[in-house]
Amino acid sequence: MDLARPIESLREQNARLVTRGARRYLRAAGFSVLAELPLPGARRADLVALGTDGALRIVEVKSSLADFRADRKWLDYRLHCDRFYFAIPCDLSEEAFPMDAGLIVADAHDAMLVREAPVHKLAPASRKAMLLRFANAAAERLHYALHRDEF
Repeated sequence: MDLARPIESLREQNARLVTRGARRYLRAAGFSVLAELPLPGARRADLVALGTDGALRIVEVKSSLADFRADRKWLDYRLHCDRFYFAIPCDLSEEAFPMDAGLIVADAHDAMLVREAPVHKLAPASRKAMLLRFANAAAERLHYALHRDEF
């Protein structure tokens, strides 16, 4: 019997539920949101939120403390956003997460901003590159959704 598989499935399910709640929170706050947006350097952001003012936020979803400790790629994400956040499940301790990142506590239905992220304004060239990346990904996903039968 493979015990690792059910544990992995629970982690994936927990991450999916936290992602859903965080995405719903961001949408309710007026952001356009894309999940799994590829970034330069073969990274992929869990959620990228675009504000009406052009501000970019990246949200990294962590389903457990082990997930947080095993993954340090989030340090690179700050180079691609104005504000960086972690989204975590309700039963995870907030104290383990760095104070210089925002924190969102989420479940499958909603989320709450626990700590606002500090602002680190993107350089104009980086902002343009991220806005184009966001727009192109959104257009491709919309086209695929509308013309799925053509693929």
